[in-house]
Amino acid sequence: MGISSTQYRDIMFQYDQTRTRNQRKLDDRYEELYRRFPELKKIHDKLVELSISQARLELLKPDQAKSEAKEYASRHAALVARKAEILRENNYPANYLDPIYQCRDCKDTGYIDGTPCHCLTQAKLTILYENSNLNNILETENFNQFQEEYYDDESVDDNLSLTPRENIRRVKKICLDYVRHFDETQENLLFYGPTGVGKTFLTHCIAKELLDTSHTVVYLTSLQLFDILEKNKFQKQDFTETNEQISYILASDLLIIDDLGTELSNAFTSSQLYYIIEERRINHHSTIISTNLSFSDIQERYSERILSRFIGYYDFKQIVGEDIRIQKVIKKAT
Repeated sequence: MGISSTQYRDIMFQYDQTRTRNQRKLDDRYEELYRRFPELKKIHDKLVELSISQARLELLKPDQAKSEAKEYASRHAALVARKAEILRENNYPANYLDPIYQCRDCKDTGYIDGTPCHCLTQAKLTILYENSNLNNILETENFNQFQEEYYDDESVDDNLSLTPRENIRRVKKICLDYVRHFDETQENLLFYGPTGVGKTFLTHCIAKELLDTSHTVVYLTSLQLFDILEKNKFQKQDFTETNEQISYILASDLLIIDDLGTELSNAFTSSQLYYIIEERRINHHSTIISTNLSFSDIQERYSERILSRFIGYYDFKQIVGEDIRIQKVIKKAT
C-alpha cells in the first residue's frame, strides 16, 4: 500500500517549501554582500556575461568555441577564485553564496535521475511510523533487542512438549518468516498466552521490520480500536475524522490488534470485530492479534462464529513463560 497520494503530495509540497525558503535565504545573502562588497556584484555580472558569450559561441561557432574553451575555463576559474578570496578575507565561507540545499544529493527535489532519493524514502518512512502509533516504542522493541534468556529452558510445557525458550525460538523464527514472505502470503497470526510473556513485543518486532520496508502498519489496542469504531457509529460530529481512520485501518498492509479481550464485551464489539476480520480477509490484508484469552474464552466472549473465523483464517501461536516485566524488576532490584 505505501503512503497515500495525499501524503505524497504533502511531502512534495514540503520539498517545494524548502526550496523556496532556501532560495530566499540565498537571495538575502547576495543582497547583503553585494551591498557591502560591490566587487562581488561585478564578478557575478562578469561570470554571467562570460557564460552567455561562451554558450552563444557553442551554438553559432562550435569550432571557435572549442578552440577558446581553455581560455574560457581559465577566465571563469579566475573570477570564481577571486570571489572566494573576497569571502575569505571577510570571514565568510568560500561557499557562502552557493545554492543552499537541505539534501545536496537530490537538490531538494526528492529524486536523483528519476530514482527516489534517500531523503524521500526517509520522509515516507516517517509518515508510515507516525501513522502506525508506534513511532517511539520500536527503537527499543525490535528483533535486535530480543532476549531469549527471560524464557526458562529447563521445565517443559505439557501442552507444547517444549521448554518456554525452545518455544519462543520457534515463534521468533515463524515471525521472521512471516516478515520475509509477507507480500506473498497475506497470512494472519494470533499470539495467545498469559500476561507479560512477550506477545506485544513480538508484534512490535514484526511492525518495525515491515515499516522499514515501506509497508503500512496500524497498531491499536483493542480498547483504542473499539473506541474508534464506537465514535464512527454513534458520534456523527466526528464522522469525517473517524471514517478516515477506519478506512486507513481497513486498508493498511498490517493491522495489529493488541490485548484483545480487554475491551467491554457486548453485541457491538462482537459485531465490529467480525466486520474487521471479514473486511480485511476479503481484501487480502494481514492482521495480527494478541490476547490473554483461551480458545474457550474467545468462544464465550465473542461467539462460536468469530472463533471459527480465527481458527480458519489465523495461525495460532502460544507463548508460555513467566512475566518478563516482573523478572526485569527483580533483576534491577538485585
